[in-house]
Amino acid sequence: MSKTIAIFACPGVQMLDVSGPLDVFAEANRQGGKPHYLLRVVGASARAIESSSGMRLMPNLGILEDLKGVHTLLVAGAPGIAAAPVNRSAIEWLRRHARKARRYGSICSGAFMLAETGLLEGRRITTHWNVAEELQQRYPGLTVEADALYMRDGPVCTAAGVTAGMDLALALVEEDLGRELALRVASQLVMFFKRPGGQLQFSRHGVAEVAGRSTLQELQRWIGAHPAENHSVAVLAKRAGLSPRHFARVFQQEMGMTPGDYVEVSRVEAARRLLEAGHAAPKRVAATCGYANVNGLRRAFLRRLGTTPANYRRSYAGGQLARVSEAG
Repeated sequence: MSKTIAIFACPGVQMLDVSGPLDVFAEANRQGGKPHYLLRVVGASARAIESSSGMRLMPNLGILEDLKGVHTLLVAGAPGIAAAPVNRSAIEWLRRHARKARRYGSICSGAFMLAETGLLEGRRITTHWNVAEELQQRYPGLTVEADALYMRDGPVCTAAGVTAGMDLALALVEEDLGRELALRVASQLVMFFKRPGGQLQFSRHGVAEVAGRSTLQELQRWIGAHPAENHSVAVLAKRAGLSPRHFARVFQQEMGMTPGDYVEVSRVEAARRLLEAGHAAPKRVAATCGYANVNGLRRAFLRRLGTTPANYRRSYAGGQLARVSEAG
């Protein structure tokens, strides 16, 4: 018997939050040779939904219609959904049907709508890194894992930003239909079966930003321009014309982090730029950015980004288009 997968899409929905997971489930049907899944898009009404890209999506049904026998109910995200007026009718529809579903969850910022139902209280979830802090502050009864690509907590399954909805869908296919079929789906869709690292490797949140009094701003620019230099508190304090103790206190007060943390963030950012260019190996990048060896860079990457320099480099350089010389 087919499992009904329903994705709720609000006005302004991010199209890939809907089409990405649905294509994973549809491919599972093709690879399995039978309709394991019945796919449904639900809108606030039965009218076409205009997405964030301007493309229109025609839902299978609206919330005034009853959805019978739903197995999995997901809420797709939309840019600006956190600031949009709450559609109480849609929230009530989600609450009622999620309670009847075997599992329910959200993709990207769709977590804001699902959290409004109260069904995420006490759960560990994830969402797009850029709105994770706001979601946590608005709904303190849940725990937001900002680095996770997707999470499963009991019946609740949530995915981080956009393409992570496909990672979640693939994990659900594996749960339902087994590893072998899920591997075939991943192969056909040219996607990772298990993507390395978390979503913070794609984030620019926490990038070292110039702030504070002018003396500290000048110092921060110098750190960013010379990542390989000695950036001990004593050396930085001397450049700022302050005692080490006073410098450390002032820096913490104005920057919200210790000098050591700022230096690490700045060095990791410099390393990211080099690795993204794809021309230098991690060992050379480590030396260029002030690390005695590649293990130091690796530990910093794991702390800040949840992945290794080698994996990060492959994510950016591995898919570059090959340059083919033309004869002529």
